[in-house]
Amino acid sequence: MPSPKVRESHYSYADYLAWDDGQRWELIDGEATCMSPAPTLDHQAIVTELVAQLATALRGKPCQPFASPVDVRLAAPGTADDRIDRVVQPDVLVVCDPSKLDRRGVVGAPDLIVEVVSPGTASYDHVKKRRLYESAGVREFWLVHPADRIVVVYTLGSTAPGSAAPGSTAPGSAEYGRPEVAPMQGQTPVQVLPGVSIDWEPVLERLGPAES
Repeated sequence: MPSPKVRESHYSYADYLAWDDGQRWELIDGEATCMSPAPTLDHQAIVTELVAQLATALRGKPCQPFASPVDVRLAAPGTADDRIDRVVQPDVLVVCDPSKLDRRGVVGAPDLIVEVVSPGTASYDHVKKRRLYESAGVREFWLVHPADRIVVVYTLGSTAPGSAAPGSTAPGSAEYGRPEVAPMQGQTPVQVLPGVSIDWEPVLERLGPAES
């Protein structure tokens, strides 16, 4: 099957693996969404800097950062491919439980997900993906807005800084509380990774002056 556009259906990861149209796709509850066109240079600059900072901060620790494209199957380990209907490619993610990593990517909820928002993806990221990540048990979710130079941070309600072991929050056991909205200034701590913060100065240097 070249792509999901040949029929309307509830798609599974098994279907996803058969698509060969060269496009990037995500599945949310069986609904396919194409991730093309390619991200902008500003988008990629932010992703590159965030992953570099996370890799440095997490060196020698069990948590590992990754950048898209990495398939994240939001399902329990051992779930058959034709039963998985949630597959996403977050811009940046951190996984602290090595048992969630296999040769095809990640299975289960990452501890941290960061999405870099563009005008065309704002609703998708803020509504559909937020609900998806909350229900899947992603402990912390960031939305970075390059144009507005702000970051929106959601954390699961049962998770406080340093209060839970990485990966310990079960899917559906908590909800995201009111988000923290802050300018991309100074440093923003990653609540679920004690001692880890993102320094926005090098990110802004990569972006250059804000558009007026």
